[in-house]
Amino acid sequence: MGFIRNLLALIGVAAVVAIAWFGPGLWKYKVAFDGFDPKAFETYKNMADRLVETGNSAAATVWRAKVAEGLTFEEVDQSILNIADERNIRNVGQLPLGEQVEAMTGESWRTLKIYLYCNPLTAAKMVEVNPAYAAYLPCRVSVVEDAEGQLWIYTLDMDMMIYGGKTLPPELLEEALNVKETMLQILSRAAEGDF
Repeated sequence: MGFIRNLLALIGVAAVVAIAWFGPGLWKYKVAFDGFDPKAFETYKNMADRLVETGNSAAATVWRAKVAEGLTFEEVDQSILNIADERNIRNVGQLPLGEQVEAMTGESWRTLKIYLYCNPLTAAKMVEVNPAYAAYLPCRVSVVEDAEGQLWIYTLDMDMMIYGGKTLPPELLEEALNVKETMLQILSRAAEGDF
């Protein structure tokens, strides 16, 4: 009985020390999160789960889809262009980085192409809320060939921008969700070769 009492006393002392040591620092996060969008905690938890799973911060902040077997890069490329056009999002640039690497090295290299998309009016509203959003503009979609020759499509996980802090104004939230849906449609549909 004395052992159990001493063990519980030790646990109690450790808990008091932990609260004294970590409590004030953790309290500021609790207070901040209380003022954030209701989906903020879930958003950061999902990112933390992916970070633990992959061990890579970039992988924790993106969505990806494996391109269906048998689809060529040209088919995926055309699918991305068609879906973006259908969803009425402006194509503001393309970066064929894989081709550029080949041109600079004179050696064959894997496929890597980045597509830049933007809804300028939504982008302007995001920057009005906070100029830091400009660092995330325009939206990117990347087609990447992995080391085994498999094509993948990547895009930024937009939930952090949408839900990661204070709730966006209602009209902007609706527009941001529409852009998110467009990026997710490009990701999922192009990976299946949907034209």
